[in-house]
Amino acid sequence: MAGLNGKRLFGYEKERIGNLSFKIMGCFLALRDVFTPVNKRMDSFGIKEGYRVVDYGCGIGSYIPRASELVGPRGTVYAVDIHELSIKAVEEKNNRYGLTNVITILVNNYPMNIGSNSIDLIYAMDMFHMVKDTKTFLLELNRIIIPNGLLLIERGHQPRIIARRKIEDSYCWEVINETKEIFRCRPIT
Repeated sequence: MAGLNGKRLFGYEKERIGNLSFKIMGCFLALRDVFTPVNKRMDSFGIKEGYRVVDYGCGIGSYIPRASELVGPRGTVYAVDIHELSIKAVEEKNNRYGLTNVITILVNNYPMNIGSNSIDLIYAMDMFHMVKDTKTFLLELNRIIIPNGLLLIERGHQPRIIARRKIEDSYCWEVINETKEIFRCRPIT
């Protein structure tokens, strides 16, 4: 989708969208969340109490309250995004709902301020199509996951075969299960 100046507002390999695009996207996601609550989807992820979880590409934080509830007071949810408005949206949710186990992380490209082999589960929903350097991105996720951890990555707005090929070509993740939209992956060490 092109804006008035001919630049893409949303789309494929568009890493960081502009503030206006983010606000438009946020409205659509908030509306989606009203009609399709995320709790049922989150419950299928296998998040357990005490887990350390990363919501990569957290956006407006749709998944954050349920993730916080699932990991409980002994767990931690890292809300990671490249856009400062995402971080602001999640911090507002943290304050509104009293979420004390959620840590926001603003990233510039892919390195995260999260220790190696420290995360039990990562989920990345509706953002994979926007990643330019998928190999570096997937290597960074592999760095932070524990050896038997789990990555759930949604294909986003790209054909499933392309998303799967990107995962396989990283040589650091093995697809162990897939649905129409989500790949469940284990790290290759």
